[in-house]
Amino acid sequence: MRVLYFDCFSGISGDMAVGALVDAGLPLAELQRALGGLLPPGAHIDADRVLRAGISATKFSVHERAHVAGAPQDHHPHRSLSEIFSLIDRASLPTSARDRAKAMFQKLAEAEASIHRMPIEKVHLHEVGALDSIVDIVGIAFAMEWVGANRVSSSALNVGGGMVHSAHGNFPVPAPATMKLLGSAPVYSGAIQKELVTPTGALIVTTYASDFGPIPPMSVDRIGYGAGDRDEPGTPNVLRVLIGEAAEQVRGDRVAVVECEIDDMNPQIFGVVMDRLYAAGALEVFYVPVQMKKNRPGTLLTAIVPPERRPAVAEVIFRETTTIGLRYSEVDRECLQREIVAIETPIGSVRFKVASRNGRMMNAVPEFDDCASLAASNNLSVKEVQAMAIAAFGQRQP
Repeated sequence: MRVLYFDCFSGISGDMAVGALVDAGLPLAELQRALGGLLPPGAHIDADRVLRAGISATKFSVHERAHVAGAPQDHHPHRSLSEIFSLIDRASLPTSARDRAKAMFQKLAEAEASIHRMPIEKVHLHEVGALDSIVDIVGIAFAMEWVGANRVSSSALNVGGGMVHSAHGNFPVPAPATMKLLGSAPVYSGAIQKELVTPTGALIVTTYASDFGPIPPMSVDRIGYGAGDRDEPGTPNVLRVLIGEAAEQVRGDRVAVVECEIDDMNPQIFGVVMDRLYAAGALEVFYVPVQMKKNRPGTLLTAIVPPERRPAVAEVIFRETTTIGLRYSEVDRECLQREIVAIETPIGSVRFKVASRNGRMMNAVPEFDDCASLAASNNLSVKEVQAMAIAAFGQRQP
């Protein structure tokens, strides 16, 4: 499985995203051919190597024609959704990339319509309607097709802070459109109090990322750094992308850990509690002596249970013990594959618990009850029977 990870420790913008993928190996000539029909006469795109806080990165830029009388540059015109769709149709894109670019602008227009309470057909996009932003979004649609990732993930997004100026006035970071587009994506504000996630960046990451969190298990074969406009001291103003193959994971299962401390209960009851917890579905139950407040000795009760059995186990603990509260958490558990194998010894059959991993045997232990029963019936010590059973296991036919 091909995996792409957006590492947004310094935010994300459209030019940073495209620059990062060019840095990761996307041929600039292919991108130029794909976007050529989108650009007006005299405009072009390029990618330059720059330094951001000492980190080498690629700065993707759109250059418009020089200003001449009667031909003003494209300084954030108010384009409608239909006008933008017409521009996208001029690009040399695969159908899937063209459809994705249009869907992204549709999503943006819906966000703007919601914020300003107007019909979507009357929405005119401001900053994101500018040529450079349109190129960024269409460029990323083409670039992601080139990557061919089956899974796209992202870190939590550092949105920055402070205030940002827009066509509608000054707003706190994140700007309203950015906040709307981010939705439920995890965000935080770091030391840099400037806008780090732009509306275009928010649109890109929430369109493509299916999950947010730490770097997923993967073997990385391409790394790209896309530069933002500013060069912030101390923290590189770059977006990092990691591209590679998903690493094979040992599949485990999920269990709940239920705990409470008890210091005022008849110790005879602990045995009954353990039996009833196992009857309620607990996988493991154990007690640990602890020293509690006021220096009183107590007992830590811990039950490992399937998550769906947690309510039944909690009911047993509250009903059968003196505790007035418990805590629980869910954790991942990895177990060896286990099977029971019967081994014939000179004095009878002993069952072995055999544990393996990926087809390789890791442990083999004789069942104590079987050994104890044979020891009693043959007037032997348990350790003698255990040694006999282990020897028989070692001589078994594969």
